[in-house]
Amino acid sequence: MTWLRAIAMAYVLAAPAMAQETGKAPEPPMTYERLGRILFALDGNTQPVGPGFQLTISGVPMLVVTDPAADRMRAMVPLRPAEGLTAEELMRMMQANFDTALDARYAVAKGQLWAVFIHPLSPLKKDQLISSLGQTVNIARTYGTLYTGGALQFGGGDSPGIQRQLIEELLEKGEEI
Repeated sequence: MTWLRAIAMAYVLAAPAMAQETGKAPEPPMTYERLGRILFALDGNTQPVGPGFQLTISGVPMLVVTDPAADRMRAMVPLRPAEGLTAEELMRMMQANFDTALDARYAVAKGQLWAVFIHPLSPLKKDQLISSLGQTVNIARTYGTLYTGGALQFGGGDSPGIQRQLIEELLEKGEEI
């Protein structure tokens, strides 16, 4: 059996267990309005801007844009102009996109380097959103050094705990929503 078939079989066998009720009411679909309530809980100074929001998380300015008609959302942190990026920097960001950036990604658009999280809007869960915003801030902060979303990584130093702390703080703020 190929490894791909083994993974597919494991998923099929685990699906009924994953579908069991947790005792909680199911989360409603994510909408522009619900997203806004969550973002305001994370930063009381969040500002609606067109189809999105501007906010600051742990001192890092972020733009969250929605397109309800396409059922998409994008959280973005500008990092620097893309001009002048070296091949080594681009390679390191692509490596991070594969293993340490997690749900966030490095991206280039309109001549700018960004830390981004992109996801379908309606199926997005509250804790998934909050964790991913924290990961986006973390990859912005660690650009040029660790290139990590901070939630999972190998190593025994201080960095994993410091980076995970932001995600834990944001999840705690989101508990009341």
